[in-house]
Amino acid sequence: MANSMSFLLLLSLLAFAPLCLCHNNVEGYLYPQFYDYSCPQAQNIVKSILAKYVVEQPRLAASILRLHFHDCFVKGCDASLLLDSNGGIISEKGSNPNRNSARGFEVIDEIKAALERECPSTVSCADILTLAARDSVVLTGGPSWEVPLGRRDSRDASISGSNNNIPAPNNTFQTILTKFKLQGLDLVDLVALSGGHTIGNARCTTFRQRLYNQSGNGEPDSTLNQYYAAYLRTRCPTSGGDQNLFFLDYATPYKFDNSYFKNLLAYKGLLNSDQVLFTMNQESAELVKLYAERNDIFFEQFAKSMVKMGNISPLRGPRGEIRENCRKINA
Repeated sequence: MANSMSFLLLLSLLAFAPLCLCHNNVEGYLYPQFYDYSCPQAQNIVKSILAKYVVEQPRLAASILRLHFHDCFVKGCDASLLLDSNGGIISEKGSNPNRNSARGFEVIDEIKAALERECPSTVSCADILTLAARDSVVLTGGPSWEVPLGRRDSRDASISGSNNNIPAPNNTFQTILTKFKLQGLDLVDLVALSGGHTIGNARCTTFRQRLYNQSGNGEPDSTLNQYYAAYLRTRCPTSGGDQNLFFLDYATPYKFDNSYFKNLLAYKGLLNSDQVLFTMNQESAELVKLYAERNDIFFEQFAKSMVKMGNISPLRGPRGEIRENCRKINA
């Protein structure tokens, strides 16, 4: 009788136990424990190397976050952006959104090299970039979250996808929202993820039209604070100075917080794609107000939206590969 009771108890425990995805060859799943057995130090290695770089170059945190965003919006989060041109591959690094602005590749290279020494052919470049994006946010004072893992790396790139799918600084609100929806993201994700612009820089060439000729009539953007515009003109002239850098969030440029949204309320969003979140859609404007008032709610939603973006069309199971070098496909 005692044996039968023990057996029934075991069955009941198994029935309510969560599914254990303990091996990294389970096809179709992303889950935070993916490397717990195959490379238990993976996450620590990613964060420690990234932290070293961010201390020396604080701007790199935003650069890594941007790489992840630009990777996921083209064929999914598959590290296609990290590939150099080679053979039949035309690198996404040369696309309009990435040319002369995508940076931080050397950080990913060093992380990958360390992981190859620790656990060869195990951790994908796609997962490295996803983890590094999360850690970039944490290292600058933002929220943390568990990153689902198990992505594999693509064997090709799409420069046309990079040119067409990534929202541009001068896109209309509706165009930006459409590009998000094509990735399975919604308006809430759009506003929350745009808050990533609380860190980082933008070049003069990305917002010059707002200062001088927003609508083709030779007039500046009426939704840009005139005093802020006057300051921007001092280093962003009508011609020349294309590569001059400006903080996306002038208030706290190296701190991940909700100042970005407060700037929008004051009509001091740097990019057109920032300010339209407050001026061109009522639902979006209400979210901007909410996040400007409640940093905690912004952090919570940003983390949720980052997980959602990180789940865009990952390669899993037998698809893709684990690159030995993030810049090129395996031989």
